[in-house]
Amino acid sequence: MILCGGHMAQSPSGHRISRRMLLRGTAIEAGAVTLPALLTACGGPGNEVKIGSNASDAVPRKAFAEVFAAYKKKTDKKVKVNTVNHEAFQEGINRYLKGTPDDVFMWFAGYRMQFFAEQGQLAEIGDLWKGFSGFSDALKKQSTGKDGKQYFVPYYYYPWAVFYRKSVFEQHGYEIPKTFDAFRTLAKRMDKDGLDAIAFGDKDGWPAMGTFDYLNMRANGYDFHVSLMGGKESWTDPRVKHVFDLWRGLMPYHQQGANGRTWQEAAQSLAQKKSGMAVFGLPHPGQQFSAADREDLDFFPFPEIDSAYGQDAVEAPIDGFLLAKKSKRQKEGKELLKYLATPAAEEIYLKRDPNNIACNDKAATSGYNALQKKAVELVSGAKQISQFMDRDTRPDFASQVMIRAIQQFINKPNDIDTLTKDIESQKKTIFADS
Repeated sequence: MILCGGHMAQSPSGHRISRRMLLRGTAIEAGAVTLPALLTACGGPGNEVKIGSNASDAVPRKAFAEVFAAYKKKTDKKVKVNTVNHEAFQEGINRYLKGTPDDVFMWFAGYRMQFFAEQGQLAEIGDLWKGFSGFSDALKKQSTGKDGKQYFVPYYYYPWAVFYRKSVFEQHGYEIPKTFDAFRTLAKRMDKDGLDAIAFGDKDGWPAMGTFDYLNMRANGYDFHVSLMGGKESWTDPRVKHVFDLWRGLMPYHQQGANGRTWQEAAQSLAQKKSGMAVFGLPHPGQQFSAADREDLDFFPFPEIDSAYGQDAVEAPIDGFLLAKKSKRQKEGKELLKYLATPAAEEIYLKRDPNNIACNDKAATSGYNALQKKAVELVSGAKQISQFMDRDTRPDFASQVMIRAIQQFINKPNDIDTLTKDIESQKKTIFADS
């Protein structure tokens, strides 16, 4: 959503856009106004540093507000935050960067950062990295472009896993599955017990990607997964078809009608004990649980499919900040990035949003809850870390091809040959210029 002080924004054509329209995304969908124009309309004049934010959900939005307020108090620097619906921000990022982007904006590490760095849309911040401390070599690598220069400030990460309510497992005598066969058997049992075994919502297009990623890494290994995401493998490869076939076997135990359900609604069904499990990132289910029920939430690693790969790979996306190359406030932008890289800045955020893990290893962890501590163990024990499908591949391939393809698979999971052939055809076209 666009937060313009509760007022109405105005498109370049002069049409007034109500807050309700923005909440629903109809202004963007109808083409009445572009994402860059909305951000610019809300920004207003002034010399403050402007931040493009995708933190539209209530918990992270409030947490970031406190971080930026602390920065203003510490430096007396003005900060203007332009918040856009998370999904709309992701889908509109190309237009945003090619238009009039904010000085600093929230985005993702790895491939999706590198993609825009190669296009010359990002300002290089290697000078800042020379003074950074508390970031591992792995984090620096994820913040580095293909040219060897740094562009990204990592802020927090969150692993994906299979979430459940401890009380539901205790009530029915369920055991944590270690293998995919045991996972499927448990799903069948939950189905007989009257539960939707796997809470599932893919209305926004990206949530189901996490399930595909884990199925592929568990069945074919991390290296093949990264190569597939990089456009170097064929989607008609029998190994890819095997992934979809495994998923098809699980589909009867997913909540039906997933393409019409948001991830928030799926998480609510887990909180309401209507579903037994859900494949989510750490922040997602927790936001839908009341404080009283939060201790009942737990997770386990996605089960093993092939013992050659075990549970070695963990999906743990890294979120952070970038400086737009077009920004006319490079100095001010870098000053803000320098602050955001400090343990203190991360600690302020995590006090309000206990659903993520600080990237800076000097940030205090004494206040971490049980899930956060378990998440740290999961990631620290991983042999490989993936970012997420829409971050490990080209953004245009993810948004233009894979969102539609996975939603198509959810509706009609039986025609895998046609599906993979169609994906491969479009992949060749999109990756032709890579």
